[in-house]
Amino acid sequence: MKPAFLPYQPASEFFTDELCYITELSNSAADEAMSVALARVAPGVTTRWHSLHNTAERYVILSGQGMAEIGDEAPRAVGPHDVILIPAGCRQRIRNTGSDDLLFYAICTPRFLPENYLDLEAG
Repeated sequence: MKPAFLPYQPASEFFTDELCYITELSNSAADEAMSVALARVAPGVTTRWHSLHNTAERYVILSGQGMAEIGDEAPRAVGPHDVILIPAGCRQRIRNTGSDDLLFYAICTPRFLPENYLDLEAG
């Protein structure tokens, strides 16, 4: 890895089939070890059940309120400053239970690759 500065580009936000908005903050071959995305879930929305093959993920809640479901664990209420650890291959989803957007960092190790994403609700 070489030193680099990656400026924030809010216009790069996109909507996913998972039902959330993503802004990739860092996801490149220049840093294979990890990626960082800003995720935004609108009020009342539950993301689709999914897992990441060969990729561990951490959610760091920035603002809003939610209910996280990870693997076979009981659903847990989450809010600002909570961290959720999601092992590789573990099913996951999150629901926004508040009246404002639920914002969190999604940090993947190694970096997120679309081919490692598995939609567990696909028919």
